[in-house]
Amino acid sequence: MSSLSHSVSDSTTMLRRNLLHMVRYPSVTLLVAGMPIIFLLLFVYVFGGTLGAGLGGAAGGGSGGRAEYVEYVVPGILMMGIAGSAQGTAISIAMDMTEGIIARFRTMAIARASVMTGHVIGSVLQTLLGLVAVVGVALLVGFRPTTGPTEWLALLGVLTLIALALTWLSTALGMVTKTVEAASNLPMPLILLPFLGSGFVPTDSMPSGLRWFAEYQPFTPFIETIRSLLLGTPIGSSAVQTVAWCVGISLLGYLWALKLYNRDPAH
Repeated sequence: MSSLSHSVSDSTTMLRRNLLHMVRYPSVTLLVAGMPIIFLLLFVYVFGGTLGAGLGGAAGGGSGGRAEYVEYVVPGILMMGIAGSAQGTAISIAMDMTEGIIARFRTMAIARASVMTGHVIGSVLQTLLGLVAVVGVALLVGFRPTTGPTEWLALLGVLTLIALALTWLSTALGMVTKTVEAASNLPMPLILLPFLGSGFVPTDSMPSGLRWFAEYQPFTPFIETIRSLLLGTPIGSSAVQTVAWCVGISLLGYLWALKLYNRDPAH
């Protein structure tokens, strides 16, 4: 058996392990979908009227309102769902590290990257299931995308790419921490970044310093690409920026996680 087929076989085994965990503990998947759904309902029904009224002027069109704000906020909510799922990956990795199963895997004749790959692919699949539930609830509260079949496929690809990037990063964050508690806190900024981007209000409405940060952090092109695919607005350069950020973050997370996995357990 070649090294490539050996790696694929080991990664498939590790993926099966993580999928079994997903089936045995469905509450984790429900939590992945539950948090963004709660925020969706909160922002639409509690803040939507006020924020939507300001949205018309800030965004440059319409009088604004709750119905318009639903259209605007869903991409930011989807990003929160991806970031929340990535945090769960960090926790899962940290649990494996502290319980000794990673140390056991290091002694076995399995591909080094397969343990992490199983976690990452399993988490991405779990994330996509959660996002389907979020979109379903969004449709129930008035979200009306103008997406055609091609755009839906492109959206699936973009969401998968973003989830893959953030999950690899969270895998490394879970491995670098010493405790499960630390692993739950370290990825927390990922959940906050949609608030500091264009997820909930246009960046034009922000003070100059915060606006600069919002426009140059990766979550803003992520959100704008998702918004463009869902609503048919001009996509501009956000898609290219999204791909570039995702490739960079994925590579960073993968190399960092692999280095941490291969390090001397005594350190």
